[in-house]
Amino acid sequence: MTNDEIRDFLQQSIDENRVMLFMKGTPNQPACGFSARTAAALNALGVQYAALDILPDPRIREELSALSGWPTIPQLFVDKELVGGSDIVIEMFEAGELAELLGVEQPEEFAAEPQPEPVKRPIGLENRLD
Repeated sequence: MTNDEIRDFLQQSIDENRVMLFMKGTPNQPACGFSARTAAALNALGVQYAALDILPDPRIREELSALSGWPTIPQLFVDKELVGGSDIVIEMFEAGELAELLGVEQPEEFAAEPQPEPVKRPIGLENRLD
């Protein structure tokens, strides 16, 4: 797969999924704490989202960062717009802003920073970038 094909796939993923998370690992098996906390925030809100593991090919991260202008992983997109990385997502979650952006209620039992846990809600994207 060429770099252009990777970039096209990433853009298509952003365009086709209202909530798109690019992360290290998967929501069920995050490969870093930042990705785990970001997925946990989405899970706590009960929203459906798509997630893509950027680890199988270093070009995925390179092309994603070139596309978004954001250097770190994870990267959360909502309605085709970059929301940000883990720190921004967690701040928004704690302030209730992420729930508002996603059009859901902020759960009272998750008033503090969400903790990673096994999930069932994400839509798995087939990773055709290997």
